[in-house]
Amino acid sequence: MNKRSLGATGLEVSEIGYGAWQLCNSDSWGGMDDRTALRLVDEAIDGGINLFDTAPNYADTKSESILGRALEGRRDSVVLVSKFGHTPEGPKLFTVDWFWESLEASLGRLRTDYLDVLLLHNPPSAMYAGADPLWSAMEEARKQGKIRHFGASLDFASEVRDCLANTGSEVLEVLFNVFHQDVRHSFDKVREQAAGIIAKVPLDSGWLTGRFDANSRFEGIRSRWSEKEIAQRAALVAKLDWLVADGSELAHKAIAYLLSYAEVSCVIPGIRTSQQLKSNLAAADCRLSPDEVSRLEAFWEQLTESGSRLLPW
Repeated sequence: MNKRSLGATGLEVSEIGYGAWQLCNSDSWGGMDDRTALRLVDEAIDGGINLFDTAPNYADTKSESILGRALEGRRDSVVLVSKFGHTPEGPKLFTVDWFWESLEASLGRLRTDYLDVLLLHNPPSAMYAGADPLWSAMEEARKQGKIRHFGASLDFASEVRDCLANTGSEVLEVLFNVFHQDVRHSFDKVREQAAGIIAKVPLDSGWLTGRFDANSRFEGIRSRWSEKEIAQRAALVAKLDWLVADGSELAHKAIAYLLSYAEVSCVIPGIRTSQQLKSNLAAADCRLSPDEVSRLEAFWEQLTESGSRLLPW
């Protein structure tokens, strides 16, 4: 597994990380027993993954608890990322009092004294202006040694620019995949600030694996798509046939596209099975040609107007 610098943090992270939203999550992703979850974390570490991304609202705190159990005794060998802003039940709450309560609870569940990275979890856009007291609270948590670095999980280039310009953020987790490329228009600012970038939802919740088509129907978190949106996504996947004409897997090419950008430190696909884990690990060996990268950039630009997002997440 290749490693990259997480911006200017001094941390070295695996190109492929572990997005732990699905870990033991029965409400959104169909469930997973503890034994399977613990085994998957072990297999991921054996495969070279060292960055794990979680949050209090993933599986109603179960994701953090499972990671705490799985990483006990080897905590210092991994980079642990968690978040603040969503309560365990789901609703958002961005107050300083809840920040300290949430942080202590996360540390307890994760069985650790510190987080390598703490991210505000898609806060209101006004918070990127930098005046909100939560940024000072995170600075104080860093002084206390409870977190090493902080930033935000966000979706758009404008948010990236505002966050890096107005806060002390060092790491950003960004919505970035072949169908959602808006954030790459902020990569000049990312380079200027030497920020670490973690790419979330890299396979567009499974669409960029090639497993779904216009007849697919979904339960859980994926049920948010209407039939019209499903048909739209299926049509877009079909337009990527040229990318896999060489017999390669679409998921590998989709992840390789993100890693073609030097600004991206780590890509965090979700993992529910050993087979998915092996596929994600194999993507680390896939690289795109400059022509393929250019064609995928043009593909997205043609689907958007003034850089706006085409698809609802």
